[in-house]
This record gives sequence, C-alpha cells and structure tokens, in this order.
Amino acid sequence: MNFDSTPAGWLGFGGAGIGNLYRAIDDGVAAATVEAAWNGGVRYFDTAPHYGLGLSERRLGAVLRDKPRGDFRLSTKVGRVLEADAAAEAGAVDDEGFAVPATTRRRWDPSEAGIRRSIEDSLERLGLDRIDIAYLHDPDVYDLERGISQALPALAKLREEGLVASIGVGSNSAEALTECVNRADLDLVMLAGRYTLLEQPAAAELLPACERRGTGVVNVGVYNSGLLARPDVPDNAHYNYIPAPAAVLRKARSLAEVCRSFGVELPTAALQFSMRHPAVRSVVVGASGPAQMEQNVARASEDVPQALWDELERRGLIPQ
Repeated sequence: MNFDSTPAGWLGFGGAGIGNLYRAIDDGVAAATVEAAWNGGVRYFDTAPHYGLGLSERRLGAVLRDKPRGDFRLSTKVGRVLEADAAAEAGAVDDEGFAVPATTRRRWDPSEAGIRRSIEDSLERLGLDRIDIAYLHDPDVYDLERGISQALPALAKLREEGLVASIGVGSNSAEALTECVNRADLDLVMLAGRYTLLEQPAAAELLPACERRGTGVVNVGVYNSGLLARPDVPDNAHYNYIPAPAAVLRKARSLAEVCRSFGVELPTAALQFSMRHPAVRSVVVGASGPAQMEQNVARASEDVPQALWDELERRGLIPQ
C-alpha cells in the first residue's frame, strides 16, 4: 500500500490517546482530536482493540463514519480478542495503561478463528464497512513462532479473500519484525520506537530487509516515550516508558542543542527524521487533544534545513 510523499500524505493518526492512554478524555475531546487530524489533511488512521479495550475503535469510527470512505485508510490490529470479564471487581480499572473500566479483558488468540473474530468485532465497534490494513499485534510478546506460522498465513488468507487490502505486523522489536519480513509476504510493518532521531537499531537489518522484500514501514513511537516530544528535555523525561537513564538524557539534550542552533525544535526534527529512510512510508503519531494534533500537523509541514541533518551527522548524533 502506497502513501503520498506530502506531509498530509505521510503523516498518520495513532488512536491510543483517544483510547484513554494514561488518562481519561471525554468523547467530545476525542472527536475533536480526530477532526483536527482530518482538517490538517491526515488520511491514515490507526487503532487497535487493545487501545482502551475497544474505546479507541468506537471513538474513531464515530467520526470516520461521516467521512467519504474512499478518502481515507484505516488500520487496526489482530492477535488479541476482547471478552467480557464477569469476574472483574466493581470499579476496577484496566491494568495495561488505559483509564477505562476493567469490565473487558484481552485474550491472546492468533488462530485463524481468533483473527476472523477480531476483524468482525473491530468492524462492529468501528461501524465501518471495511478495514484497509490488519496488523498482527505484538506477536513477540506471547509467541513469535506461532504468530509467524499460524497468524500470518491466516492474515494472508484474509487478504486473498479481499476482506483486508494489506497485512502486516506491529512490534517494538526490530529483530522480531525482521524475522516476520524474511518469512512472510507482508505489505507493511509497524515499527515502534526503533528508528528515531535518538536511536536507529532497525537500520542494521530490518530496514534493508524491507527494501529487499518491498515491505513498507509505518514508523511509530518516534518521540521515544515522550523524550523527544518537547523542545527542552526535562530531568523527569521517560524513555521506553521508564525514567530516562543519564546517558540517554545527555544524547537527547545534545540533539536538542543542535536543533535549536538551526531554529528547529527537537520534536519537529524527531518527526521529520523518522520519515527520511526510503523504506518508511508513513509516520503515525498519537494525540489526546486537538491542539496537540494540530501541532503534529504543523511540525510535519515545517521546513527543516539539510544543514541540520549534516551537522547531526558530523557530530555523530545520527548515522550517515
């Protein structure tokens, strides 16, 4: 699946925030955030059952149902199915980072039946007629071999049947994604946090493998857990969802210093760097409010001088 090379074409919207990631937002704010993405020209939207135990899919679908279906691409994920949890304690909250009631539980199921059920359930929550891209979600977390041998053939079958247009795998692990690319016919991979302005481990094997195989990369987590999300790096910044080590803070601040000398804010450079590799087709960023999404759109369109990248290379802060 191809994406446009313009900022509006390559920038995508990530739906974790509107699934109440870390904090609750109301339906109105969630809808305004999706509308801000649309008004900014974004036409690729990504979600997952995992995000808010289905809340993200419901909220995203509520907005996109009023848009011309041929004008946007939608991706969601399979591998987890959602089931009512009758044993949940009253008032219990989800324990995987989303501020939602724990009345529903996730169950890993990469079987063909589980994947078909996941797609059907997602379509019902979204209220849409089709899903463009289906990613196998985090197979390395439970059983990578089962994901490759069982789930990916099931996804390929769905593609052959025309139930989805494109298939892929999403993971934080460049190594796991490399294995998937080398062993399956994938259209896309969704790479989280492993090709960013801060670090590029995916450049060693995954991105070359994607180029050889014709597999596109959708780059996510490009702010490294928020470490690169602000012009100045605070002492309490996080990296990989834990407090950032001192060496990581030093590198992030060196990056920010060079960016500042060229009149570019660190998050703008982080966003645009993540699109610079030829294997990358799209960069997807989340937002939990319309102003944040509008800022993402503005950063994607900002002019970043080549001299900034040259200086970062010269200082050894990014690879040549």
